[in-house]
Amino acid sequence: MRLRPAVEADYPSIVALSNQAYRGRGEGESWNVEDMIAGERLSEALLREDLAAAPQAQLMIWRDDADDHLGHVWLEPKGDGAWYLGLLAVRPDRQDQKLGRGLLAAAEDHARSQGATRMRMTVVAQRESLIAWYERRGYARTGETAPWPYHDPRPGVPTRPDLYFVVLERRL
Repeated sequence: MRLRPAVEADYPSIVALSNQAYRGRGEGESWNVEDMIAGERLSEALLREDLAAAPQAQLMIWRDDADDHLGHVWLEPKGDGAWYLGLLAVRPDRQDQKLGRGLLAAAEDHARSQGATRMRMTVVAQRESLIAWYERRGYARTGETAPWPYHDPRPGVPTRPDLYFVVLERRL
């Protein structure tokens, strides 16, 4: 499997997979769907905005030998050896094949090869099973939190008033 920088032609499949993995409902639903947030997780316009606002970021796509889009991840250097990992998504219909672990390891290796010494991320605090999944892979809660952007409907509309993010970090 190959992890490579995404190109514009990849954006539609990145948007579709992000929405399926984070917010998809019904048959083939992801084990970690964000059921406390309504609406799409990502649009092509939002993806383009995010990329323009973070010129150092690397949106990486993961493909198999048949060139099927298996997953993707956002990697962004933040200084002092820290990189931010976000938008990690794999095909829900293939999650039983440990693709998430593989993509996470490939993303960490890629960042490490570019000087990263630690990886950071934010996860919605109420997504305990996802946080536990990252903790089993060596990530730890830093004690830092960040508010949910209730004023901004772009990442979706929360269905409850108590959402916020926890910050996880792992030394590479």
